[in-house]
Amino acid sequence: MGTVMNWLLYNNFSQWFFSTPLGELCWDGGIWMVPLAICSIWGLATIIVKFITLTMASVKTRRLLSQVNLFMEEKNFQGAVELCETTKGPVAAILLAGLRKVKEGSERVLRAIENTGTIELAFLERGLVVLATLSNVAPMFGFLGTVSGMISAFASIEKLGEVSPQAVAGGIKEALITTATGLAIAIPIQIFHNYFVTRVDRLILDMEESSQQIVETVIAIENEGAAAAAASSSK
Repeated sequence: MGTVMNWLLYNNFSQWFFSTPLGELCWDGGIWMVPLAICSIWGLATIIVKFITLTMASVKTRRLLSQVNLFMEEKNFQGAVELCETTKGPVAAILLAGLRKVKEGSERVLRAIENTGTIELAFLERGLVVLATLSNVAPMFGFLGTVSGMISAFASIEKLGEVSPQAVAGGIKEALITTATGLAIAIPIQIFHNYFVTRVDRLILDMEESSQQIVETVIAIENEGAAAAAASSSK
């Protein structure tokens, strides 16, 4: 273990990094900078992946919904089914589930959309819990560093038997660095979390509108069939 730690601390990259201003800041922040660094890397990776996923989903969704709406106006269910089958993504899966139940009535269509929507919603919300957790945990690690730094400062005072600026400066510096780092990580993560929640809600609203149009089209066809049956029976 000691060999590994020595390699991590004294290899060429580590020596270069800790000689930079950022590296010196991390070193002065103490051991609690390690979980804070993990939070920042994890949060950044999640943000990048989520941004790409939602951007691709949004582009595909707008194109898909506009085409499906045209098929619904023409009452061309087969064309809508073929389009959804060739389109990947949660929105296409939800609409396809409803379109495949068209012949079974509007109630089955609505139930299929709701059931599939519950499953696909989990895909859209994937990563949001991670971001919410990191935005809460990062400041806590920072506060732990604050407590650790203050303990170190008071331990120095106890050891020297007197209050000396030089003795407590290191502990106070550690406390301030970790607190600032925790907040600096949590704030942008929270902002992106709220942004992604808004985009997911917008996608859900678009899906609900298109799904409602499918259900209304099926109901209209059912009403036309019922009216034609009633007219034929009256004759």
